[in-house]
Amino acid sequence: MKKLGKFFIGVRKEMAKVRWPNKKELIKYSIATIFIIIVMALFFVISDFILAWIKTLVNS
Repeated sequence: MKKLGKFFIGVRKEMAKVRWPNKKELIKYSIATIFIIIVMALFFVISDFILAWIKTLVNS
């Protein structure tokens, strides 16, 4: 039980060190994340279409 108490005291100390983003930063980082996800999704979709096209050429 003593170890559990020390653990939660350590967690509280570490959480006090965390710098949470403000609203402006949160919006900026969220938009950047969504943009990167969309770019990566487009990359994989285009890559998939190209590889499928190459596969049809090879199999024909």
